[in-house]
Amino acid sequence: MKHRPHVALIPVALALTCWLAAAPVRAASITLSTTVRDFTPGTNADFERYGGDDRGIVQTTLGADGKPIYSGGSHPTITSATTFNQWYNNTASVNIAIASSITLNETAPGSGIYQYSSSAYFPVDGQGFGNYGSTGHNFHFTTEIHTLFTYQLGQNFSFTGDDDVFVFINDQLAIDLGGVHAAETGSVNLNTLGLIAGSDYKLDVFQAERHTSASTFAMQTSGLVLRSSDAPEPGSLALVGLGLLAAGASRLRRRGA
Repeated sequence: MKHRPHVALIPVALALTCWLAAAPVRAASITLSTTVRDFTPGTNADFERYGGDDRGIVQTTLGADGKPIYSGGSHPTITSATTFNQWYNNTASVNIAIASSITLNETAPGSGIYQYSSSAYFPVDGQGFGNYGSTGHNFHFTTEIHTLFTYQLGQNFSFTGDDDVFVFINDQLAIDLGGVHAAETGSVNLNTLGLIAGSDYKLDVFQAERHTSASTFAMQTSGLVLRSSDAPEPGSLALVGLGLLAAGASRLRRRGA
């Protein structure tokens, strides 16, 4: 009598496929896409004109379009609501949008903490409107970053900016480094934000470089959701499971023949 134990392989292979698909993927580095908008002091008066800290420029909730909303009122480093609203929106003859990226490296193998840090952050040198004067760098630009992270208890995110940096987590302002200033750092303890452990949340970062002499940008985060060629596609994981099933069934057929 022939045996039919190969039927038992089906749930095993399916379980293996599901486990592979759900297994977290961790890489030594993660590359985030960015949008850099280049300006000149002649196209937007908020650049190369002011100095000093300027908190409260943006409202505490991100707009429906995923952009910061000007808070209104008087701010010592902002010319008007119109000039600020151009920072993160494509505006003909005012800015030039350029696709770019930054790469965050894991601080230690297996730590799950990723960091990008540059004291010479000039992502659009020689592009857009070109470098500023004889500085050798393109100093007047903004950076926009959108990604996801998986919240776990005990996480702390930190960001450094020269000049402005606005960080939104779950659409709420978490770090405000507004103003034209030397490098300043802000941190947030995610345990204070009312997030649910194991859930994914939006991380939206907005930076501006408004004045010559230096350009610093740094970020350290954890739990970033990996989207890169290092991550196996779900389809390929399914093929692995089906391949194991087929191989096992074939061996059993030969035994029972």
